Amino acid sequence: MKRIQKLPDHLVNQIAAGEVVERPASALKEILENSLDAGADRISVDLAQGGIKLIRVTDNGGGIAAADLPLALDRHATSKIGSLDDLENVATLGFRGEGLASVASVSRLTLTSRPHDAEHAHQIVAIDGTLHPVEPAAHAPGTSVEIVDLYFNTPARRKFLKSENTEYAHCEATFERIALAHPQVEFILRHNGKVVWRLPQQSLAERVGALLGKDFVEASLPIDTGAAGLTLSGFVASPTYSKASRDAQYFYVNGRFVRDKIAQHALRQAYRDVLHHDRHPAYALFFTLDPANVDVNVHPTKIEVRFRESQGIHQFLFHSVHKALASTTAGASPAVTLDDGQPAGNDIAVAANVGRNEDTLAAFGTAAAAARAADSPQRMPFQQPRYEQQAMPLHVAREAIGGYQRQFAGLREEERGLTPVVTDTQAGSTTIGSPTAGSPIAGSTLAAPLSAAKLAALPDASDGIPPLGFALAQLHGVYILSQCEDGLIVVDMHAAHERIVYERLKNALEEDTIPMQPLLLPVSFAADRFEVATAHEHGTEMQRLGIDLAPLSPTQIAVRGVPVWLQDGNPVELARAVLKDVREIGLSQVLTERRNELLATMACHGAVRANRQLTLTEMNALLRDMEATERSGQCNHGRPTWSRLSMRDLDNLFMRGR
Repeated sequence: MKRIQKLPDHLVNQIAAGEVVERPASALKEILENSLDAGADRISVDLAQGGIKLIRVTDNGGGIAAADLPLALDRHATSKIGSLDDLENVATLGFRGEGLASVASVSRLTLTSRPHDAEHAHQIVAIDGTLHPVEPAAHAPGTSVEIVDLYFNTPARRKFLKSENTEYAHCEATFERIALAHPQVEFILRHNGKVVWRLPQQSLAERVGALLGKDFVEASLPIDTGAAGLTLSGFVASPTYSKASRDAQYFYVNGRFVRDKIAQHALRQAYRDVLHHDRHPAYALFFTLDPANVDVNVHPTKIEVRFRESQGIHQFLFHSVHKALASTTAGASPAVTLDDGQPAGNDIAVAANVGRNEDTLAAFGTAAAAARAADSPQRMPFQQPRYEQQAMPLHVAREAIGGYQRQFAGLREEERGLTPVVTDTQAGSTTIGSPTAGSPIAGSTLAAPLSAAKLAALPDASDGIPPLGFALAQLHGVYILSQCEDGLIVVDMHAAHERIVYERLKNALEEDTIPMQPLLLPVSFAADRFEVATAHEHGTEMQRLGIDLAPLSPTQIAVRGVPVWLQDGNPVELARAVLKDVREIGLSQVLTERRNELLATMACHGAVRANRQLTLTEMNALLRDMEATERSGQCNHGRPTWSRLSMRDLDNLFMRGR
């Protein structure tokens, strides 16, 4: 039987290197973090053969004294912590004191450094973990770490490395992650002598645009919010910019890139209403909190963290991003201020006005409550802009209206030639004139198009053209064509109306006031015994959802009322869908965990269907509703609800100006 023996330090370092230095990118990460901890504002990286042959990092940080150079390559020697209290309040990127020692044990490493107050530099060489004496050297103030022939002394480990191109790709990804979080630092990356990245000191928005692309910034919503000592800043991409993988997800905790399941789940949940199927959101977010409330000593690579108040963190992240996504409306492009103080617009889809929570809460344990409060601000009543159709010459108006009437000759007679009347079933009132943005499409008797005389008599629009313009026509009963200020808007009317109805149902259910529309003639349908039993058991509670069901017999159920916004939908299909969810999941879960899924199903049944012919007034009412509804740039499944063709796009199609 073998006796227990203590392993030599060199072998211990090589074992630790297996965890810390998985590949060249891991060694690069350790050295870059040390440079940032030293206060460097200029860092240069040189790689050869993907980092397998050479990794050299040079910085202008504080430097290392000559007497400390051997300690810098010793295991568990560091200047960043000295006690348990320091470990519980780690504010630096590195702290374990084993990074350089692990790298030195599996490579030929040269460490050269000069403090700013020293007359000259000193260097130390480590080969296969053996330290050579410290010698004078020539070097500018700062530090250089040169790693040559990684894993030269462990050929079995070297065989597991991938090709040069693959290893370089990992090194470049590591470089980009670290550079993204420190825009105040100048970075240079060279590979095989060729400059790949040259990043000057810049603002966060400029650094994000340089590394992730201007299209990401243009399609993103800026976030800058805080509560209870927690702050979240950065950019979240609009749902239409989603990706097939998680490669475009950058999340930082106190400047450290991490992959945390709690954060990933919170951000995924925030996108749940607007993300299409298995697509993944894109974001670059920087989360800061008291170092005492996060444990970074979880894994040697420091890519995992553990939050002490995980539920409060989850709620804060979810509500912060959810609020940013909720503040978007179709066609809106409000100017938002980025880190550099310059206003930025988004003319592709949507932009956000994200408010900052100025309240400072005393205790960290109230973070969840603060986040919920931040998500439900005191809403200002929506002020409908005064948009008016521009006047046109009388003979042109006659031709336009006449063509429209010829195109939709099969419409109901009462929809043509009548005074526009909107019946608000929720308020029980009747309004003469065109519908406002708050009037539901499917829940009202909508107005007919204006006559030629009235259209010609309209004054010029003094407030300009609304973001989604004015409706021109309907295409194949599916799309609405609208003329906007700079081109053509194409709207998927079913997807757009589905989002509008869905948001109204959500808001009404939160206030427990989904208005019900009693049916003049109840609609009965054949039901199985499970549906009848469910209607008996949960009939009263289901009225919270605006649905009134009455069992008539063991095989018959009558629908006596539906939500006011769904009264033009199919009441039987709606009742069957709700009964199915309640029976399979349970009413309590349907009203809590699965509430949004149920409301999305109800909205789909109540949204205006394809091939339904709409009048111009109905089309315009839908456009105005989209402009006033949160998240209306995407349907409930994350698909875009509208798209813009600018005049430049149209000119390119017909090669005008060439």
